[in-house]
Amino acid sequence: MRKIFGILVLVVFALFAYACSSDDSSDGGSGPTIPPMSLDRIGILENWADNIIVPGYVDFQSKVNTLQTETTAFATNSNDLTAIRAAWLDAYTTWQRVSMFETGPAETVGLRLNVNIFPASVTTIEDNIASGSYDLGLSSNRAAKGFPTLDYLLFGIGVDDTAILAIYNGTEGDAYKQYLQDIVADMQTLITTVLNEWQGGFRDSFVSNSGSSSTASVDRLVNDYIFYYERHLRAGKMGIPGGVFSGSVEPNTIEALYAGNLSKQLFLVGLDAVQDFFNGRAYNGNAQGESLSSYLDDLNVIKDGADLSTIINNQFTTARQSVQGLGNFEQELQNNPPTTFLNAYDEVQRIVPLVKVDMVSALSISIDFSDADGD
Repeated sequence: MRKIFGILVLVVFALFAYACSSDDSSDGGSGPTIPPMSLDRIGILENWADNIIVPGYVDFQSKVNTLQTETTAFATNSNDLTAIRAAWLDAYTTWQRVSMFETGPAETVGLRLNVNIFPASVTTIEDNIASGSYDLGLSSNRAAKGFPTLDYLLFGIGVDDTAILAIYNGTEGDAYKQYLQDIVADMQTLITTVLNEWQGGFRDSFVSNSGSSSTASVDRLVNDYIFYYERHLRAGKMGIPGGVFSGSVEPNTIEALYAGNLSKQLFLVGLDAVQDFFNGRAYNGNAQGESLSSYLDDLNVIKDGADLSTIINNQFTTARQSVQGLGNFEQELQNNPPTTFLNAYDEVQRIVPLVKVDMVSALSISIDFSDADGD
């Protein structure tokens, strides 16, 4: 009897193993084939922390410090906008490479919410400056601080540079210059807090939290990564301005609204950063470490006869080329409908199901957020 029972157990186990290794995806066989392997997460967490996230934050803090120096210099001698604008753009460009890491310390301080909510609220900004009394720590001031507010203050408060400089050198100039300095100081405090936490104990706790639960580091950061791509890069920088969700073009919602001709550039930097992270590319070079891409390859995940990692990278390339082929976003959005812009958006959108459905399924990661516009 025991022998017969043992044989039955072996048969059931064999059938179960075969079922697990088969592609029974609900999309008619187009989903990834996922071999029954587990994910070793220590290497990927070390690469993320030591070669991508912390170096990125170090660079961003350096650029914000330079912005602070140029802001102080401008407040002292408000006759030329060139240096402070260059420092703003340098820091803003660097921000695009670290914005996706809204986990741990950045999540605690709400770094993205406090640094890059666009479009800026001109009414709130002007009310704050006029009153001279404001608390930048309040959530009600998130659209009156950070890079978008600097965009307005450096490019949008006058019709041209002469008019802008006249305001800074006029009767209300001191109030505007003080607000400039307070905003940059707030950004400096935020990034310093986040970086100090990472360079303190958080790095080690991040790496050691290498389990496979929804609260483990890989699962949480992958969710934050996909959320950033879907909501902030895809939708925030292209979908909303293009009227994808509202049905009407909203050109006044683009990033860097007042500086002009920068929204496309900032989008492409963000897209590069997302793909670099997928491939585990070091922040300060081309070296690649353990990554989402390498683990998909280790697991030999196949979709439609090709490596899933290759399909995802190819779609990144297609999306990038489509956006590069556009004119400035401001120009594209003058068309009604902005067909070429929306076609490029579609290529950006095609990455979402590849990472949010196929990739996370292969890595046994559950998505912890929902959307209203589908994948």
